Amino acid sequence: MFSKDATWLRTARIAVPLGVAALVLTGCSGGGAAGGDGTSSSNVAAVIKGLDNPFFQYMETGIKDTAKSDDVSVQVQAAADIGDTTGQADKLTALVGQDFGCYIVNPISGTNLVQALSQVSTAGKTIVNIDQPIDADAAKTANLDIATYIGTDNEAAGGKAGDFVLDQIEPGSEVAIIGGIAGDVTSAARIDGFKAAVGSDVDVIQETAADWKREMALTQATDIIAANPNVKAFFAANDDMGLGIVKAVENAGKTGEITVVSVDGNEDALESVKAGGLSATVAQYPFAVGQLGVQACEVATSGGDLPKNIESPTALVTSAEADQALDAFPQPFAPFENPLEDLLKK
Repeated sequence: MFSKDATWLRTARIAVPLGVAALVLTGCSGGGAAGGDGTSSSNVAAVIKGLDNPFFQYMETGIKDTAKSDDVSVQVQAAADIGDTTGQADKLTALVGQDFGCYIVNPISGTNLVQALSQVSTAGKTIVNIDQPIDADAAKTANLDIATYIGTDNEAAGGKAGDFVLDQIEPGSEVAIIGGIAGDVTSAARIDGFKAAVGSDVDVIQETAADWKREMALTQATDIIAANPNVKAFFAANDDMGLGIVKAVENAGKTGEITVVSVDGNEDALESVKAGGLSATVAQYPFAVGQLGVQACEVATSGGDLPKNIESPTALVTSAEADQALDAFPQPFAPFENPLEDLLKK
């Protein structure tokens, strides 16, 4: 599913146009670019969340494909799973003393990579934070110098889901919300955006957490449907949980009767939207997030100034857009302005 022609990297609006990459590096995984001592501070290390979730598989592919296209040397490490906070921190710690000039980090929590990153920052190396924001207070305490944050406006994504639900159900209908890990900033932002959009027009009968996991969401949704036979819609903070809810709805014999909307836009979620399982997904583009992370490192290591925040694109995908989204996957199916494009040309 990741074998699409990488030439779009040179032609889409998000991509680096051919011949204008800011750096000309050699290698693709580990070794250094050419230098007087055989090493270079221009190499990139990336530490991301667990590859047990397709979202982060696509992010990894965006990082690697962009690095290959732009001749950037990159090494990617991932947590064992989406809850492996200690293991992820250990992987970053192992990379800190190596020859990397830029670190792309996608922390599992707002704080689990802070201690390791303090060494990166002290060494004067670039930190590019993607997807999951590092806790601002923890970063300040550790004196972290974070060059830029690249990610989704999660409240806006949740808001798009809420607007969709309002269009699908009657006012006053019962709605349930299933979030990720309790206390997670990303999950909370999506839920806040959803709740702000639906306001008092629906009755939120239950809000629970399923740790981003499909099977846990299936169990939670099964219990919610059994206890609340009039529930008309579910919002899930990610696609994996959304697909678990879809299975619970199917098991209850209520497919088509209960609206289910989630956030991510993973390929299996898009297929489910097309098939009439998920009602909609708010597509993020983890491939684009990974790509922007590499491009940010290119700008930084060539001496450019990065914006403090770079918003990655989102789009609501219903059955009307599913084919278009699948045809373009994993890239965005609608163009968007890449703020790094001009910086890469300098």
